[in-house]
Amino acid sequence: MNDQLVSMITQLVMEKMEKSTESQVPETVATPTEQPLITFYDTAAHQATETTTSRATSQEPLIQLYQHGAPQQATVAPTATFEQPINVAVSIKPFQFEADTLTDSVQAAKKHTPARIGVGRAGTRPKTKTWLKFRLDHAAAVDAVYGEVSEGLLQKLDVFQVTTKVTDKEEYITRPDLGRRLSDESKALIQQKCKPQPKVQIIISNGLSASAIEENVQDVYLALQQSLSNLNIDIGTTFYIDKGRVALMDEIGELLQAEVIVYLIGERPGLVSAESMSAYLCYKPRIGTVEAERMVISNIHKGGIPPLEAGAYLGTIVEKILHYQASGVELVAKEG
Repeated sequence: MNDQLVSMITQLVMEKMEKSTESQVPETVATPTEQPLITFYDTAAHQATETTTSRATSQEPLIQLYQHGAPQQATVAPTATFEQPINVAVSIKPFQFEADTLTDSVQAAKKHTPARIGVGRAGTRPKTKTWLKFRLDHAAAVDAVYGEVSEGLLQKLDVFQVTTKVTDKEEYITRPDLGRRLSDESKALIQQKCKPQPKVQIIISNGLSASAIEENVQDVYLALQQSLSNLNIDIGTTFYIDKGRVALMDEIGELLQAEVIVYLIGERPGLVSAESMSAYLCYKPRIGTVEAERMVISNIHKGGIPPLEAGAYLGTIVEKILHYQASGVELVAKEG
């Protein structure tokens, strides 16, 4: 409260006390240009006798004091001369789930991709069915990485097994360099059992997805064998590598002096498919071979390139590699 208002209130109170002793009716003290800030009434009835022009104007007293009785209830102010703002209430719409029907464009896109599009949502969250499917695919990806290829499949393919310098799955994931080198025992076993200097050497590894090998390698391998046989291309002794990496084909190429190596390996699993396999090919791979010299046919699974079709196609690629004596970028340049 400012000094002027304090002084004015004090003066008004003192005058009121003097006039009360003389039993006089209080007079309203006002400034020449505006209504008083404080108005005193003997009784509440005196207030009703005065006419207020507008409660919205700046000349209305800020404080009203009553000597006797309770303050009178506020009366309804007269209609203001200016237009009052109108508050328009916004209607509340009830929550509705998204419709199950999709637009034609989204339906067309879903036919051309396995990605999670047009799955809808429930409020701000995925629908329960979508979320459960996501968790299922994630679990399948984890199982693919940590799984193992069964002995029964290796017996069907009639292949023997070798290992890398990796000791377990955790080390395989964190130390890719160890997956690119054979153990000393495996080197000796390969030199003992494999045909030296083959035209084509086929090797198989679980890589990052044992599920991919379980689901696809038998069809791919048999179709590739048949394709190379029809092309009169000699095949070496196929074997299986546990926890191998792609660049391991360089050490094997140098060890066996093969002209072409075809490496069937499980791909890193995704949330669409955990059973996808790749086939890497390289002409005379040796330690130090750069990635541009390799070729890859990926996405081999029932939802991508069919395994039987992939095996037959790999045979034609091997024929080109042997014909041009090149692979990768160099093969593209020579063929073009």
